[in-house]
Amino acid sequence: MKIFRQLFRFYINSSIHVGLSCLALLLITQQQLFFSSSFSLSLFVFLGTIFAYDFVKYESLIRRKKNAIRRELKVIVGFSAVVFLGLLYYFFQLQFRTQLGVFFIVLLTLLYALPFFPNRSNARNWKGIKIYIVSLCWTLTTVFLPALEGDFSLDGFVLLYGLQRFIMVFVLILIFEIVDLKNDDPLLQTVPQHIGLERTKKLGFGLLIFFIALDFWTGNFSLLSLFFILITAFFLAFANEKRSHYYTLFWVEAIPIFWWITLLFFSILGNLHFW
Repeated sequence: MKIFRQLFRFYINSSIHVGLSCLALLLITQQQLFFSSSFSLSLFVFLGTIFAYDFVKYESLIRRKKNAIRRELKVIVGFSAVVFLGLLYYFFQLQFRTQLGVFFIVLLTLLYALPFFPNRSNARNWKGIKIYIVSLCWTLTTVFLPALEGDFSLDGFVLLYGLQRFIMVFVLILIFEIVDLKNDDPLLQTVPQHIGLERTKKLGFGLLIFFIALDFWTGNFSLLSLFFILITAFFLAFANEKRSHYYTLFWVEAIPIFWWITLLFFSILGNLHFW
């Protein structure tokens, strides 16, 4: 049992789980918008998400405590180095226009992680801005990169779909911020710190209702989307400061993964698009 616990910890702490979550959203986009699938882009997004999250989580720790790095962290660093080599390979398999999109996302990620200006913290610690940068990065990665790679025009429908994705990721991050409310620095001014727990939940529920309304407006409504929006609402409703970190780090981040698996299941069965 000990080895399984260690493997699970590594799976979570090395960001493999969040990488699968981001990949699942990319695959959902390709399925729902009928974008042509790209193996290179899928692998790049999966590996790029792992490396980006490991970089954001551990960069400052490694930089400040070079002589006190735990064995587990050394393994993660080595794993991330291999991942970096893989994402570099798949980056050069992408179209030039997609590479330009990746470059913009990388700039946002670096702005989020590193203090570029003297005597200033990174964007991750700027008051209230963290949730917007992360939501934007996920939206660009899982909606607009596949559009660029597939030579699709960024028309109104794709932009509305991107708005839905931004809303979905925003609500998922709200759940994280609620669970982390007790441990987050008050200076961060996260949404629940700023407006309170109950108002944050009401905001999340309102955004999920707006998500469904956009589904009807664009003619993209499906019972499957409604089902996973209700699951998201369930996790939002029961989120609180006493929840284990695995409530978000595993279960909430697993929502897009289970969404994609279910969508794939119905696709294989050849069921109606209404699902």
